[in-house]
Amino acid sequence: MPSNPVVSPLLLDLIGVFAFALSGGLVAVRKRLDLFGVLVLAGATGLGGGVLRDLLIGINPPIGISDWRLVATALAAGLVTFVYHPGVERLSRLVKVLDAVGLALFAVGGALFALARPGIPPLAAIIVGTITAVGGGALRDVLVGQVPEVLRRELYALPALLGSTIVVVAYYVGFISPLVVWGAAALVFGIRMVAIVLHLNAPQPFRLGDPR
Repeated sequence: MPSNPVVSPLLLDLIGVFAFALSGGLVAVRKRLDLFGVLVLAGATGLGGGVLRDLLIGINPPIGISDWRLVATALAAGLVTFVYHPGVERLSRLVKVLDAVGLALFAVGGALFALARPGIPPLAAIIVGTITAVGGGALRDVLVGQVPEVLRRELYALPALLGSTIVVVAYYVGFISPLVVWGAAALVFGIRMVAIVLHLNAPQPFRLGDPR
């Protein structure tokens, strides 16, 4: 795993994977899946974004399925939700906060990860950062047969896209620094939390018959 102590040390990656996997495990429990289903959904949610990132930029095998620490963290989150799901349900607000933290870290970390690979153009790095942040949740929802929440709930992909863009632009204009990176992550986190509290959504199309 490439090391970047400014943005994405292993500990923060593990926290992000655990938070996302915890949310995936909760969805599996609510869908009344068995133990295997809970572990699969937790793993897909926690590791899916990173796996998609690695496939897009040509890392084979993807780190999400080759680093045992990340895999073990995702499976541990799945076991937690399977065994202690009544208690975890009561922590749903905390899970949303951790999910926002993971979103912020993976958006900027994914973009920088892509920039560290030779031959990755700026637009591709922005897209890779965004997919790293939202890919796991989208994969989770597809597996349980519902429209991905990233396409229909409070602002989610847009903050990740903004954070990735800030990092990539700063990199190419020569102003990349720990302050810029952490500032971009804080901005993603802040926008996501405000969207949750105020139920802010991206614009939606008018329904037929709705007044304009």
